[in-house]
Amino acid sequence: MERKLKIASRRSPLALIQTNMVGEHLAGVSGYEIVEKVTTGDKQQGWSLEKQGGKGLFTKELEEALLSGEADIAMHSAKDLPTELPKGLVIAGYLPRDTPNDVLILRENIVGSPHKIATASPRRRAQVRVMYPKAEFLEIRGNVATRLNKMVDGYADATVMAAAGLKRLNIESYSGLKFIPLAVDHMVPAVGQGAIAIECHKDRIEEFRPLLDAETFQSVSIERIFLTMLGGGCQTAVGGHFTDGHLHIFHEAAGYSKHPLHNIVDLGQTAERIADIIQAIGVLQ
Repeated sequence: MERKLKIASRRSPLALIQTNMVGEHLAGVSGYEIVEKVTTGDKQQGWSLEKQGGKGLFTKELEEALLSGEADIAMHSAKDLPTELPKGLVIAGYLPRDTPNDVLILRENIVGSPHKIATASPRRRAQVRVMYPKAEFLEIRGNVATRLNKMVDGYADATVMAAAGLKRLNIESYSGLKFIPLAVDHMVPAVGQGAIAIECHKDRIEEFRPLLDAETFQSVSIERIFLTMLGGGCQTAVGGHFTDGHLHIFHEAAGYSKHPLHNIVDLGQTAERIADIIQAIGVLQ
């Protein structure tokens, strides 16, 4: 009898839904087992991701399970993955990408522009400030349900969430709130947003990569090259999204811009083109 595939995952409802998606996609007849972990980011709900530094807060414990042999693969929301991985670990690939956009969530009784907007993301805050320059911004942490309930209870007038997470949780509406999808050119998503990443040991990559989505791998790889060149993470007001041959960029120092990246042959050549783009918009580190 084949051994079950062991998948390391966070314990949040969304993480477990996504891990089940990975298991059903990869495990086949052998089945799978979820190795649940509580990450530092999950434990420290009072922390500001911006002030504490967000890199690795939601991935370290999952990667330790991989390195120790407790798990075969780790499931991550791709936007949580740092640009640098521990030695010996690689991204095997991604499930087909879901909706990458963000959603503006407003309390139904708000008339006119929201005065208080809650988000823990510098990227979202910087772009929402363009829409609502007079708004006051508050921190908000917790899983999706916790944040939605805080909004219903009047914690803030508005917040922003990822459309993919809401969709995977089957949340199309919520009593007392209204959802407004945001176009990519109004709110550039986080690098990797909407994609579910599978991380593994480098010597096992060929077991999993052929089973994963090539188009999503190319798109997210391009976005991660961009973020790597900026040295960005959860505490940086940067967005990057590749679609339809164009790289959409938001940077707090340069605003929004869109750049063609056609005829991609290899990622090395693409990296050179991205370096030129970063230099052109004036944010090269």
